[in-house]
Amino acid sequence: MELAFERRGAGPPLVLLHGIGHHWQGWLPVLDRLAAERDVIAVDFPGFGVSPPLPAGTPYTAETLADAVESFCTMLGLREPHVAGNSLGGYVALELASRGVVRTACALSPAGFWTRGELVYAQSVLRATRGLALATPPERADLTVRNPIAKALSTGVMVAHPGRMSDEAVLAAGEALRGAVGFDETLDSFTGLMPPAPPKTPITIAWGEHDRLLLRRQAVRAAKWSGQRVKLLKGCGHVPMSDDPELIARVLLEASAL
Repeated sequence: MELAFERRGAGPPLVLLHGIGHHWQGWLPVLDRLAAERDVIAVDFPGFGVSPPLPAGTPYTAETLADAVESFCTMLGLREPHVAGNSLGGYVALELASRGVVRTACALSPAGFWTRGELVYAQSVLRATRGLALATPPERADLTVRNPIAKALSTGVMVAHPGRMSDEAVLAAGEALRGAVGFDETLDSFTGLMPPAPPKTPITIAWGEHDRLLLRRQAVRAAKWSGQRVKLLKGCGHVPMSDDPELIARVLLEASAL
């Protein structure tokens, strides 16, 4: 399947997958750091960013998005690339590892390790965030991000340090959220505890110390599922790339060093 993507650097291929309602540009704070040692391909999921939607009749689920990424990698001639993802993208990265079609997978605060109550909380927050984005005219959004307090309120659930996000990045993320045609159906597809089957390839899981969407205690379940210790991303929130680009790049490079 054809998907929108950005490709930089040289070396072993590393595919980057964003969270629900986001776009590949969420990886910009770490892209050049990674590209110094990897052939980095940051992808928009179908129905997100500027990628076309899934074919008519295909439901939006984490598994169908994984199918699309697998097809995309085949189209690019990427045989068993490394993969890393955040949130929904983290779950998809683990799903691809369970299929044995990637060399390694790194998941940053992956979806799927919630209780029913935690899932309802996350869905409510995400729906409210998108509702606010849809209700905010572009000219008002521009004024909001230039007010430090308003900017912190609008991004504080997702990042630990709103001030480290550029105004342009916040506006672009809002635009991506408004235009994400796959958002509602994908969000509705999340049910119960849903970690994928055990991985067939090496994985790394890391969790934001200050994750306010997928709460840090979910890392304990991820550790039990994976049988290994989950890395703690100190000083980072749910979408950690702008919180500490050097730390996130180091985690991804170490995870894909095999």
